[in-house]
Amino acid sequence: MTDFRMSKRTIQSYFSSSSASTPHTNESTSEPKKSRAEFCHSDLIGDPGKRKPIDDYQPEIRDQVRRAYALNGPTQPRDLVFPRKWMSGEFRSFQKTWFDEFDWLEYSEYKGAAYCLYCYLFFNSSKPEKFGSSVFAHQGYVNWKKAKDIFNKHNVCKTHVEARQKCEDFMNQRTNVGRKLVQVGKEEEKRYEIRLTTSLDVARFLIMQGDAFRGHDESSTSLNKGTFREMVDWYKDKVEIVKAAYEKGYKNCQMLSPYVQKDLTKACAEEVMSVIMDEIRGRKFSVLIDESRDVSIKEQIAVILRFVNDEGKVMERFLGLQHVESCTAIALKEALVRMLSSRKLSISMLRGQGYDGASNMRGEFNGVQKLIRDENTYAFYVHCFAHQLQLVVVSVSTSSADIADFFNYVPLIVNTVGASCMRKDVLLAKHHDVLLEKIENGEIMTGRGLNQESGLARPGDTRWGSHLKTLLRILVMWEAIIDVLEIVKKDSVKPACTGGALGLIGKMESFDFVFIMHLMIELLGMTDILSRALQRKDQDIVEAMHLITDVKDILQDIRENGWEPLLKKVKTFCEKNEIEVPDMDEEINIRGTSRRRKQKVTNMHYYHVEIFLVAIDAILTELNHRFSEISSELLVCMACFNPRNSFSNFNVDKLMRLAEIYAEDFDIGELALLPNQLKSFVNRARRTQEFLGCSELGKIAEIMVKTTMNTSYQLVYHLIELTLILPVATASVERIFSAMSLIKTDLHSKMGDEWLNDLMICYNEKEIFRKIENEKIKKKFEEMKNRRMLMPKKLMIASSDE
Repeated sequence: MTDFRMSKRTIQSYFSSSSASTPHTNESTSEPKKSRAEFCHSDLIGDPGKRKPIDDYQPEIRDQVRRAYALNGPTQPRDLVFPRKWMSGEFRSFQKTWFDEFDWLEYSEYKGAAYCLYCYLFFNSSKPEKFGSSVFAHQGYVNWKKAKDIFNKHNVCKTHVEARQKCEDFMNQRTNVGRKLVQVGKEEEKRYEIRLTTSLDVARFLIMQGDAFRGHDESSTSLNKGTFREMVDWYKDKVEIVKAAYEKGYKNCQMLSPYVQKDLTKACAEEVMSVIMDEIRGRKFSVLIDESRDVSIKEQIAVILRFVNDEGKVMERFLGLQHVESCTAIALKEALVRMLSSRKLSISMLRGQGYDGASNMRGEFNGVQKLIRDENTYAFYVHCFAHQLQLVVVSVSTSSADIADFFNYVPLIVNTVGASCMRKDVLLAKHHDVLLEKIENGEIMTGRGLNQESGLARPGDTRWGSHLKTLLRILVMWEAIIDVLEIVKKDSVKPACTGGALGLIGKMESFDFVFIMHLMIELLGMTDILSRALQRKDQDIVEAMHLITDVKDILQDIRENGWEPLLKKVKTFCEKNEIEVPDMDEEINIRGTSRRRKQKVTNMHYYHVEIFLVAIDAILTELNHRFSEISSELLVCMACFNPRNSFSNFNVDKLMRLAEIYAEDFDIGELALLPNQLKSFVNRARRTQEFLGCSELGKIAEIMVKTTMNTSYQLVYHLIELTLILPVATASVERIFSAMSLIKTDLHSKMGDEWLNDLMICYNEKEIFRKIENEKIKKKFEEMKNRRMLMPKKLMIASSDE
């Protein structure tokens, strides 16, 4: 009995002590919250040999994964060169015609094997060797001779037929059991369609304008529910039928939730990408890639595809954004491969790469371009021409001590004049008065777009054309800048508070400053024209090479014949602004040396040799150094297609060498036929009226398509295509990041990566997005997920027929 009481006390004391030491709190009993599993389109893997089984996905997203793969369709690389294997006394390979016979058939470039899409989606994917997913991976690869018989047997196989039927039932939402349990009348379906169309119209408008959807407080009592809901409410007040559809319709299917907004955006983006993929499918292409941080300090890479369309025009299409954890070359390369694979594009079709000068991109040993060329030797790399040109400008700005000193003073002038709102207002007012005075005196003309209000911009080493822009603003606003500096000097309470205005006035009103300013404007004006030409989307590598050569020739002409006109222009400006002009024959000490040295030169020697010639020689040297790849064998051969002067540079031997460089695109038989096609083509082109006066390679492809010469000279046209798709500049990618800064702002910094990507696709491809009909987007929207309601059946049939 005593032992029982002792044990009882022991048990009670145990529970009491444990309860006292560990109080019952929510923190101690609650388990850590699991993160929500999500699946986005970028997670799709195009190559069936690299996909993980469906069972490996989280249960809550498996249906979403199945639906995404079913909508994406089977991977059928029709233009891939399938590997050949010696079997039974002859070479055998996979045949692309099998894709036409078996719509479920997929091919893995990674494993060199055939797959069944339906069996992958709707059978136990954890045992692929038993059910279709890998059924041909072994049998078909070993003996392609029997492959077609295997495919025919699989076509009528019970497991395959069941998988196909499951897929069809799964995608047909009207046969869903839940749809039978909850009957929805036709009137309610019509009201649902009105609500969906309204939400889609509002979403399309906001996407086109790059505006935000969400609001901070979207409750019914909020005075500002966000742009999306506010526009829907405005729409309801203006259109009575829309208002009735919301008031009489189901309250749990109003089509206003954030998930609906994102799904509508996703549907829009998928339809845009569908058009782009139809344009590029089966074509060789190149990629332009760059990385940048968004406002939430996430590294994003943007990818643009460059190809030639059916009309012979060079096109650049935005593939999408991809968030990367790090900007190492391996991470960037894997991100690119994922993006291509998600759109069923193969890296083997890549024929060019264009990046900026970052070492992780262009590195010869560990850069992205090297990693890609290890897999595809024909993906030739071109350093962005516009980026290299900016490096030339930066180098010229420090080519001599005097020019470097000049560019040190320019930011000081800009900062001093624009240091406060008051100074900026005074600057604009003074400039306005100067313009009115010049107009009254007839010194300047008036007209639409002329004499606009403008401010000073600070030059930046990474902003293309910023140096020239700043110097031009200083030249145009010269009188107003001097007046503002005088005001700063007079209004300062202490001499130390002038901000150096006194010294800046003295510097600006010196002949040295005026001379270097005019010289830099003339030289940078030449590079700016070249930079704008290089940034054209349809610019080809051959034309870019000739533009650079033309600029070199013009600079050489300025070096030999431009001194006198420049000096005359500078003297005229100095006389107009009462700036002292030195005697050019007067001897002065060499700048930067002590007077005791007694090393003298004339002013003419100083300005002509030590500034004028040094600056021009520096820019010519930098152009030769930065664009050294122009002399590479690849570009020299491509230059033979230059149509100037009736194809004066046409050389059959060099073009044959170009075809040999692209050995993957021309077999032995085609190489044997190519010389005669080249000779016949150039003879006909020189006789054809359309080619007369043609000076750009891009126009040749368009003319060939219009005159159907692309079918008569298919090999020549293909060689021209390979030349045109080689990238020139990454300006298109820079425009993408400019758009990203408009869509993802400080107020919307928590925007998800997938939604940002969908918005960016639609915003940057507005031309395509405008042409897509609402019916296609609504159909895509309903197919993406299992919806609570569906549009009227008749409309769905009509839209599917279209």
